[in-house]
Amino acid sequence: MSATMTWYGVDLRWAYTDLRVSIQRRTGCVHRADDVLHDSLLRFALTTTRELIEQPHAYLRSVVGTVLTDRYRDEARYVSLPDDEDWAEEGIPYGLAPSAERVALLRACLEVVQRVLDRLPTRRREVFWLFRIDGLSCREIAGRLGLSVRTVENHVMRVMVELRSAEELMI
Repeated sequence: MSATMTWYGVDLRWAYTDLRVSIQRRTGCVHRADDVLHDSLLRFALTTTRELIEQPHAYLRSVVGTVLTDRYRDEARYVSLPDDEDWAEEGIPYGLAPSAERVALLRACLEVVQRVLDRLPTRRREVFWLFRIDGLSCREIAGRLGLSVRTVENHVMRVMVELRSAEELMI
């Protein structure tokens, strides 16, 4: 009979066999399952009320669910676009690939957006980056930067107004 290895009430043998297999079924990849399990164990380790958890296995399963949700949301935010050469390699029929005119228009739009962002005050640009790129909530940004939630909302709103004005000039 083998000895049970526990860590803060969690049977590690269970975590690395049963729980990992369950995660692998949900992710479809053994490597992602390992990443999710390790992220979950780290979150569990950083929980300040670890000693008060009555059912550590159930709690760890809920942490796994949260980590999976966070990963799915992150993956949904980023869409990779093929390079010009990739269009031809993927056998995309002529007419479905963006035209040279469309690509030029998109590049011009991106340059305008970049100019607007470059003109922003440093703090406003930082708030906007955390909000739109990193996906943090206004409350999280306020806590991280030591600002009020209302100030963060004002920064985001002002950037959106400036971008909208720039968009109207492009049309």
